[in-house]
Amino acid sequence: MSSRRRRRGVLGGATMAAAIGVMNLTTYGLTLACARLLGPDEFGQFSSVLGALIVLNVVSLALQATGARRVSTTTGDPAHVTRDVLSATLRAAAGVTLVGTLAVPLVVGGLRLDSPVGAVCLAVSAGLLTVMGGQAGILQGGQRWGALALLYVTMGTARLVAGGAALLVDRSASAALVGVALAAAAPVVVGTVALRRPGRRRTAIPVGAVPEQVRRAWDREGVAREVVHSASALLAFFAVSNIDVLLARVVLPGDEAGHYAAGLVLTKAMLFLPQFVVVVLFPRMARGHDLRRTHAWGLGAILALGLVAVAGVLLLRGLALEFVGGAAYAPVRDDLWLFATLGTVLAMVQLLVYGALARRHPRAVLLLWGALAATAALSGVVTTAHDLLLVKLGLDALLLLVLGGYLLARTGPDEDPAVPTVDPPLAEDAASPEQPAVR
Repeated sequence: MSSRRRRRGVLGGATMAAAIGVMNLTTYGLTLACARLLGPDEFGQFSSVLGALIVLNVVSLALQATGARRVSTTTGDPAHVTRDVLSATLRAAAGVTLVGTLAVPLVVGGLRLDSPVGAVCLAVSAGLLTVMGGQAGILQGGQRWGALALLYVTMGTARLVAGGAALLVDRSASAALVGVALAAAAPVVVGTVALRRPGRRRTAIPVGAVPEQVRRAWDREGVAREVVHSASALLAFFAVSNIDVLLARVVLPGDEAGHYAAGLVLTKAMLFLPQFVVVVLFPRMARGHDLRRTHAWGLGAILALGLVAVAGVLLLRGLALEFVGGAAYAPVRDDLWLFATLGTVLAMVQLLVYGALARRHPRAVLLLWGALAATAALSGVVTTAHDLLLVKLGLDALLLLVLGGYLLARTGPDEDPAVPTVDPPLAEDAASPEQPAVR
């Protein structure tokens, strides 16, 4: 790898880290504002709708993964892939919006909302975020980090500004959710403008690009089918990463379940902190070039961030306790470093899940569902929050090892056996700062 390409990679990683950090902070800012300005019941309604939005957002994330993989692995001009992804994105967005609209009565009753406004906003937000997912995938696959960073920053800041303004007009969950729905249009506008300005046209085939005959075979399967596979894998990961908070409500006393939920605030922070690593490495994983080194670098970066955070939690337990809720959750103080460790393990599992999506290993999802079933089964024998935490941490660590071993067994260090050799073979052009493959 040339020094110029290495610098571009570092700059891209730093750009995405900053953008995702801003997005997470602004999203947390709106949640904090709602917690302080709304009463417990109104805040509960707001949080439940956002929870449902996270589930529906799986379609958006699946479109992003599919678009990024297809754009990053295609040969020549990716314009035809972009058209296919955008077409599938619009169809998916229309479907998600329609389903959300038809489900408004169910959402109102199931989440016990005071008004159908929140349910309508859920449908609108989900549809717009689905469009953003397809746009983000195209930008990510083309490694257009500046445009993608702007997309993420716009998403977070627009939500904070629009949601905050709505709260100033009316302190209600419905008003805040109207702000969230309006804000979801902002990144779509940014993505539309960015895609009208195409990135640099490729002058050579990128390293690890999919040979034309293989790409055509994959394209025949259709974007929609790949999105379904990706969505199922991501849904399984979200289930694995969130099942323990539901189990805590079932197997633990009310107060202890609340303490466990507070500790999970730190877990989620550690899960989202290294998200930029997954975003930056996904196109390289999709191309399959030097996969073992790519996975090792990504896992090592996440582990390093996790170790620093765990050490910080151990040294600053009082501050960490304030972060998760304050003195009311003091019983969980000594376990906060374990919650941070759990978040780090889940972040590493997330990288491997995206690695499986990048190289199209659909059977890897079975490992996730297996881990989910094992967690549910073993939760029946726990009696304390500490025990549940140890069970969850142990099973997720085992999942990390098994999933990593599965992916390493499926792919060698420098080649993917599923992709036939190109004749004439691709070769590195050492004279090019981008090191494109040339014939």
